[in-house]
Amino acid sequence: MATPTVPSNGPPHVGRLDFRSALQFYLIDCTTLPGKLIDILIVCLNLAVCAILVVETYPVSPSLEKFMWQAEIIIVAIFIIEYIARLYGSRDRLKQMRDIYSIIDLAAILPTLILFLFSLRGAEAELGAVGVFRALRIFRILRFFRFTAGPDFFFGRITNQLLRVLRLFLTIVIIFFISSILFYEVEHPVNAGVSTFTDAFYFTVVALTTVGFGDITPLSEGGKWVTILMILSGIILIPWQISRIVREWIRFARKRDIICPQCGLRYHDDDASHCKSCGHVIYQEYEGN
Repeated sequence: MATPTVPSNGPPHVGRLDFRSALQFYLIDCTTLPGKLIDILIVCLNLAVCAILVVETYPVSPSLEKFMWQAEIIIVAIFIIEYIARLYGSRDRLKQMRDIYSIIDLAAILPTLILFLFSLRGAEAELGAVGVFRALRIFRILRFFRFTAGPDFFFGRITNQLLRVLRLFLTIVIIFFISSILFYEVEHPVNAGVSTFTDAFYFTVVALTTVGFGDITPLSEGGKWVTILMILSGIILIPWQISRIVREWIRFARKRDIICPQCGLRYHDDDASHCKSCGHVIYQEYEGN
């Protein structure tokens, strides 16, 4: 199999690659026009399926409900094509299947696929199982983590510090979103105070910020467990992300933005006279004792 040929001034010459290698390149690329379009399409589809999850918690007309279900099936069909394409283009398919992002992709596909099979069978009697798979659709929002694996995006490259801030913001949004949808799914059948996504999101914000107004409280066992898990995830994941950002800022605050003329290493210790990578002499002004 041909390997990507990477010139010094740009992306690989895709024309020199076979179909499998070119497919793999475009699925992970965010610099060429096709790579950017694929990234933008996947982001828009992810946003669309999350919007469908929210809108269907409100009273909607049967025609709109049918349209959203058909749209979800089409979007998931595209996700299936993407998943198969990533698997086909990978050099190590077993490793690709075990990759955390591939597992998330599969988790985004299976719930709607199983619901579709239930609908073909007319399995309304298996409503309990259907409800479980409806709730599991929320985990497809985790697909957004794929786009924060590195500092390169379709709109350009960001710094590592900004990337950590973006991951923190995404973590907070995902915790709030997943908690709200799960709380809605388990509470709205038994709790009159939770009738829409807005009610569930309001409770999530109040619970995670420890305000605790008490106007909405979980009544079901599932609602209590979702509340416990959302609070635990909030006090574990968010401080952990913040600590990494603070450590990064402190580390760079103690360095000077000087580029080594020999190897190009950027940022050196405040009192460094030589590059720690190549040993080349670097010039820094400092005050003597």
